[in-house]
Amino acid sequence: MDSPDCHNAKPRRSQLGVVSRSVRQSAKGICCALLAATVVACGGAAPVATAPTPTATIHYTPEPTETPRATAAARATEVPAPTATPAPDYTALPVAAEDPASLAKQITMVETGLRDPNVTGAQLKWLGHLQQLTYGRLADYPKWRDEVLPALPETIRGAVASGLEAGDQLRTMHGAIPKVLPDWKIVEAAPIEDLMSYYKEAQAQFGVPWYYLAAIHLVETRMGRIRGLSSAGAQGPMQFMPATWAMYGRGDVNDTHDAILGAARYLVAAGAPGNMPKALFAYNHSNAYVNALIDYADVMKNDPMAYRGYHGWQVYYPTLDGPILMPVGWIKQ
Repeated sequence: MDSPDCHNAKPRRSQLGVVSRSVRQSAKGICCALLAATVVACGGAAPVATAPTPTATIHYTPEPTETPRATAAARATEVPAPTATPAPDYTALPVAAEDPASLAKQITMVETGLRDPNVTGAQLKWLGHLQQLTYGRLADYPKWRDEVLPALPETIRGAVASGLEAGDQLRTMHGAIPKVLPDWKIVEAAPIEDLMSYYKEAQAQFGVPWYYLAAIHLVETRMGRIRGLSSAGAQGPMQFMPATWAMYGRGDVNDTHDAILGAARYLVAAGAPGNMPKALFAYNHSNAYVNALIDYADVMKNDPMAYRGYHGWQVYYPTLDGPILMPVGWIKQ
């Protein structure tokens, strides 16, 4: 889509240069029509409903500051309390904390876990989802940032700040709330190892840094979780219009490997890797979109383990009653 320049685009990123006529015309085939869904959970409103609606449970509770005194009789029969905070239920929906101090502790726990190579499987996926929700909480309560960010360890503070800034940029692209649900099917994302191998293959072949491809994949379809056409007719995990895919694609537009390589091929035609802002602007004519991708890419460039968190982000869709979670298996009835 062609979007007006964002009024708060960062000067260092807004020097996009001139996109050639041929690239600009084909750029209309690359569209971010799915932003109506993905912007919500890039740091938008916290979810208030799900589709279907599971039972949400708050899994993070600050430790009490005082332990009630037990009587002598009770102490004789009581079972010693555990000294560590019980592990969350990784099979249940995560819920973001509801005050700044607790949220800072929760974010620290999440960001640390995401960077621990021993954290895998359901625990890793749960932490990635919770990361998404904590960013959403700070989007809903921006004044909390002044308290939360300084309370975070310095090693993760910059990554969190950049993630929040990316969400802020994407929210400037909000349009009208859709009145009907999309004709989508939600599927599991491909494994991290597979996707990283595709990004790295594209980087080796075309010179486009892997973290930009990962950022596009995140924003466009939540790492391929969304299957179906956009409102403009774009398709596949990297969102190509048919005419653009005919020019730059090879193979199947709905195949994750083929789509990632096609995106890299298109970006090179638009100026990558020498001028990534220009190439990203060709992908979607919005400075806010470009700024968001650069923020996400910078986080992953500085710490590749950060990708593990973004990989766990889920699909939320805006409705008049608030955003809903579209879990794996969701399909329009």
